[in-house]
Amino acid sequence: MMHEILIIEDDADIAESLQYNFKREGFRPVVAESGEKGLRLALDEKHPPSLIILDLMLPGMSGMELCRRLRREPLTEKTPIIMLTAKAAETDKIAGLDIGADDYIVKPFSVKEVVARVRAVLRRVEKDTLQNYKDDKLTIDFADMRVMCGEENVKLTRKEFALLTHLIKNAGRVATRQNLLDNVWSYNYFGDTRTLDVHIRRLRQKLGDCGDCIETVVGVGYRFVESK
Repeated sequence: MMHEILIIEDDADIAESLQYNFKREGFRPVVAESGEKGLRLALDEKHPPSLIILDLMLPGMSGMELCRRLRREPLTEKTPIIMLTAKAAETDKIAGLDIGADDYIVKPFSVKEVVARVRAVLRRVEKDTLQNYKDDKLTIDFADMRVMCGEENVKLTRKEFALLTHLIKNAGRVATRQNLLDNVWSYNYFGDTRTLDVHIRRLRQKLGDCGDCIETVVGVGYRFVESK
């Protein structure tokens, strides 16, 4: 699933930079230049955002006010919100978190850090909601870290299980090598990409007849598909 990220930011340069980098990382970014527009997009039942990046200093409706509104709406009461602000005082951070923000980033910031924070929040949300996976061959219980291929129990290391989990959560979408290294190892991993390829090979071998669920996209990375 491609996550839609709603960026509510009136600074055109910041919004454009975030939009460009999120798109490059495989997200679907949408920009709103005001709180009012952000509220309309956030409450779009056909295209609800997976996460909202919210600037506090907005024209018209402030970020604080908008956050309160979003937390009162059934559609967005649990949608993750990351606040962006130039205010670095601890009291400002506490105020933002108290009204329902999931994270708080102070300007100026590294775009790479914002992307990493977004991934961390989404992983936390997905971990809380994704319980199991099942197709014709493969069965996975994420809570118990149990994998079955047909009637065979598949024993995986924690890293192999994390790798398989990330691929499944992005089923049908190509995960680049760097994306997998960032999410499974850590966002600042600078090791050899051959480490990933070795883990993929071992994972396929352990999955046996279900190993065809991991496709190689030559020169790019890997993709999860239903095991057949």
